[in-house]
Amino acid sequence: MPMNVINVDNLTFCYNGLEAISNISFTVKRGDYLGVAGPNGSGKSTLIKNILGILKPQKGNINIFGQPLIFFHQWDRIGYLPQRISSLNNHFPGTVEEIVQLGMKKRNAIALKRTLEMMGIAHLANRLIGELSYGEQQRTILARALISQPDLLIFDEPTTALDPETREIFYSLTSEMNRTYDTTIILVTHDTGIIGKYARNLLYLDKKVIFYGTFEDFCTSPDMAGFFGSTSQHMICHQHDKTENNV
Repeated sequence: MPMNVINVDNLTFCYNGLEAISNISFTVKRGDYLGVAGPNGSGKSTLIKNILGILKPQKGNINIFGQPLIFFHQWDRIGYLPQRISSLNNHFPGTVEEIVQLGMKKRNAIALKRTLEMMGIAHLANRLIGELSYGEQQRTILARALISQPDLLIFDEPTTALDPETREIFYSLTSEMNRTYDTTIILVTHDTGIIGKYARNLLYLDKKVIFYGTFEDFCTSPDMAGFFGSTSQHMICHQHDKTENNV
């Protein structure tokens, strides 16, 4: 039976006394690919920051790899890409190659070359990070998160600044890591129509859990049809594609 990578139990967090997320409970097992979706302001990023210890829960418990969050120290097992990289210092005197190597446990030239090529930034290897466009910087930070092949990858809206081709490369790469290496992936996105092509499980938030389960269960749920409307439910599930193919 797969081990629990993350267990969240009755998590509540408030900003200035107002609940951002309320009584959130779910479990992520090893090898899961979980899509976390919801409208703007639904608490998606707040949830991730609580899991990573960036924010401290007011109520509830979080376990990571079987350990209470307060005792967990094996952060090298987790790769994380935040929602914004605005905190990146454009004057930092580091090249793309050097930035990506920061994600490696030990130097591996083959892995470095492969990752740079996968993310389409091999030609930028010797360029300073501050000389890049926002999208190129995003790809560099993505490469840094991916290169060490951590046990758990957490992405918070990772494709915001990526062009469609690079976005598809990213999704394909994460899907391959999930299948090949059993890497557990949590992907936060507003794009529910895309994530259903890759993730097996869905956590839909609107400050509380609206749905948690497999996409298969979501797509056949009368409750979710009632909540979203059948048209929106079908679009999320890509059932409209299946219907068109059968015409």
